[in-house]
Amino acid sequence: MIKLSEIEPPEIKLPEIKLVDQYKRRLDYLRISVTDRCNMKCIYCMTHEKTSKLPCREILRYEEIIRIARIFTRLGVSKIRITGGEPLVRKGICEFLSGIRKLEGLSDLSITTNGVFLKDKIKQIKSAGIRRLNISLDTLDKDKFKNISGIDAFSEVWESIMTALDMGFDPIKINVVALKGINDDELPDFARLSLSYPFQIRFIEYMPIGTSRMTSRQLLAPEIKNRISSIGRLDPVENISVDGPAKRFRFENAKGEVGFIRPISEHFCSSCNRLRLTASGNLKTCLLSETETDLKGPLRKGCSESELAEIILKAVYKKPFEHPLIANSEGIISGEMSAIGG
Repeated sequence: MIKLSEIEPPEIKLPEIKLVDQYKRRLDYLRISVTDRCNMKCIYCMTHEKTSKLPCREILRYEEIIRIARIFTRLGVSKIRITGGEPLVRKGICEFLSGIRKLEGLSDLSITTNGVFLKDKIKQIKSAGIRRLNISLDTLDKDKFKNISGIDAFSEVWESIMTALDMGFDPIKINVVALKGINDDELPDFARLSLSYPFQIRFIEYMPIGTSRMTSRQLLAPEIKNRISSIGRLDPVENISVDGPAKRFRFENAKGEVGFIRPISEHFCSSCNRLRLTASGNLKTCLLSETETDLKGPLRKGCSESELAEIILKAVYKKPFEHPLIANSEGIISGEMSAIGG
């Protein structure tokens, strides 16, 4: 069990200034990638060629993650999402979740998973204080699932979703990366799930990151919305404080919702409140930027938490106003999504 008292002395004094960039955006949301490993090889995330992985010594230890996360919460971060790769492949993840959940100032802790191992760990995850789940699922067809993800595990994922529903997790968000000629014929089927289940179905525009080359398959939100419009009228739903950038809608009398995440066709840069800690210990202030700030190096060299806070504040202040990608762009961002954390 990770004990926070053994990681950082409680009397540490950090700068009074909070996480605000030069454009006056308040940054209170941190996404933490705990591993670059994944049990899938999704076609839009990684190629099916052999990709190099970080040596274990280069991946932040849990104790290091919690030390860094504690600095962030003391600087104003109130929401943390745990990602990967696939976070549930890392040994000790549930104990880590219990540790990070105790950070003072943290009001929301959630996890993004592909769902394959979720059922086996779901009781421990709930005991750790997790109530909100994001589950990636790009098809409702078993054979197509294998073609997209590289493994035959649709049944395990769907069983995990149903188990999470029975155990009272709320919200359960199902993330769907929409791709022409691959799963676009299923978009209405995904949307209909919101009629019968209290799920938030979130259609996500593909972002060209890393070695994957799927730009020609890119399907933007206006077309996605048009394809599901035959189901019925979509009424807008007001966002709440813990919501991400999804534009939320609901069909009449539906138990759940549908949402659209539009990083390409209508980016939300002007209101972005996100920061990312990669598995290798780098701070990314923008997912679609090449700029990273090393936190692992200074931490392992013995920098104090106050010194690390100063490094973080300087990096945050320089967060770019917007990302470089636009609709119909051929631009590609280097690095693999599996190591960045999405």
